[in-house]
Amino acid sequence: MQAKRTIFPNKILPYMLLVPQLAVTLIFFIWPALQALKSSFEREDPFGFRTTFVWFENYRRLFIDPNYVGSLSKTAVFAFSVTVLSMSLALILAVAVNRVLRTNRLYTTLLVWPYAVAPVVVGILWWFMFNPTIGIAPYLLRAAGIDWNHRIDGTDAMILVIIAASWKQISYNFLFFVAGLQSVPQSLIEAAAIDGAGPFKRFWTIVFPLLSPTTFFLLIVNMNYAMFDTFGLIDATTQGGPAQATNILVYKVYTDGFIGLNIGSSSAQSVVLMIIVIALTAIQFRYVERRVQY
Repeated sequence: MQAKRTIFPNKILPYMLLVPQLAVTLIFFIWPALQALKSSFEREDPFGFRTTFVWFENYRRLFIDPNYVGSLSKTAVFAFSVTVLSMSLALILAVAVNRVLRTNRLYTTLLVWPYAVAPVVVGILWWFMFNPTIGIAPYLLRAAGIDWNHRIDGTDAMILVIIAASWKQISYNFLFFVAGLQSVPQSLIEAAAIDGAGPFKRFWTIVFPLLSPTTFFLLIVNMNYAMFDTFGLIDATTQGGPAQATNILVYKVYTDGFIGLNIGSSSAQSVVLMIIVIALTAIQFRYVERRVQY
């Protein structure tokens, strides 16, 4: 049966309906991106009185700067850790409560609440919990023989922001994994159980492959979240310290541009960050999507 097409009597109407969204995209996304690209080829004095076109000088200085190269590696560790930790824990929770959720939606509401918390609030919450002076977590860790102090130990600081960022994202991943699990045909699982497959084998051979579209989608979302949406969390928790141990790329753009007033370098960093995210997304669609079973 042929699908019925919608025909607009006024040929201008469809374009008019697109104008608001196109205007928002142009004003808040395309225009700032073009301005950042333009500024990345310029050098501007801190007061904005003089601008000099320097071509690729800002980019050249970035990649010979040990602080920026170190920030690249810290961002890679942070993004990979947050993605793996948040998705793994979310999948474990979703599998554990899948049967319960069929009869009670209260669990869904309780586990989704953390996603509604602002990143700055999440950072402050975990900062208080792990504060070496007043926090409950360092007190329990000292009782176990672990001396925790994220204010002077870069490893402790990185662990703190990874845990905080992952906790913020677990509820979002959990919601999608639960929806994916609910869509898995129960008849396939029952047939595998009749054939003698145990719970672990049923999950890895039937359930997890059927979750591959959801997993692929969440992989891209979580990478972008770790790259872009964790600025407020870093600022409220460690402010990139100690000794730039948690100064990931998105926070370094802010510190160099708004605190250091180096607009050219900050713009170049934002362009490089955008290229990295686009490249990672393209690679995932090119190679990882091949393993996705729709």
